[in-house]
Amino acid sequence: MPNVTSPQPQIAKTSAVQNAELNTPRVDGFKIKGSVKTSLKEVADALRTLSFLQVAQEREAINAVYVESRDIKKAPYLFSIIKIKTDEIELLYSIPREIAPKKRKMDIIRYLLNIISLVEQSYKVDNKVLYQLLENAVKEITDVMTLEYSKLYTEYDGIKKDMEDVKRKVSRLTEENQALLTKNYELKGKNDEMLLRIKSLETMTDEALKTKLQTWIAEHNGEINISEFSKTHNIIETKVEEILNRLVSEGYLEVIQ
Repeated sequence: MPNVTSPQPQIAKTSAVQNAELNTPRVDGFKIKGSVKTSLKEVADALRTLSFLQVAQEREAINAVYVESRDIKKAPYLFSIIKIKTDEIELLYSIPREIAPKKRKMDIIRYLLNIISLVEQSYKVDNKVLYQLLENAVKEITDVMTLEYSKLYTEYDGIKKDMEDVKRKVSRLTEENQALLTKNYELKGKNDEMLLRIKSLETMTDEALKTKLQTWIAEHNGEINISEFSKTHNIIETKVEEILNRLVSEGYLEVIQ
């Protein structure tokens, strides 16, 4: 009698594969044009301030992975991957079966806005493309809007306004900072000019020093305290002695014992 193999294990295996396929989240994504203001390293440093992000820097790109939850096998289930390149941002994200794709997309856009605001000092996105993405996402969700979606839309509308307010504040602060830098540069120039003038005044010519010495002696009843004169005019004593000797040798002064 031939051996008969039961088909049960095969059916169970097929069923398990089907269940795994059903539980595997779908992956979607989009791209936004951008450009680096400073360097990718500074972008990576800003992203690393968020403890929940796994940041890996490549030569010409940065990967920021956010795993919100994992499946029973510890594999990423609810996740997103932001790849920041020198000329664009690419975002991939999972869409579990239990979450509506339009709602998931709105969640991802909100998350992306937070990331953009975090790195805006080092990276600039194409606002036109970003606004188009927001507009399309809002249109999609309003087409199937429920009370929950209406509340979500209101939150995103507020976030968009907050983002515009922040950008205006950043622009104003940038202008004020530039004005302060210009004023500081002007003050530094005036300070340097003043220092040069003071230095030129401190550097007295021999002829001017002769005149100063003669005036001093005349005002002090024909006497001079070299140490006091040097401190008053900020001139070293040896220089004063040199000029005094020259005045004596030239006959302008006479030493009285």
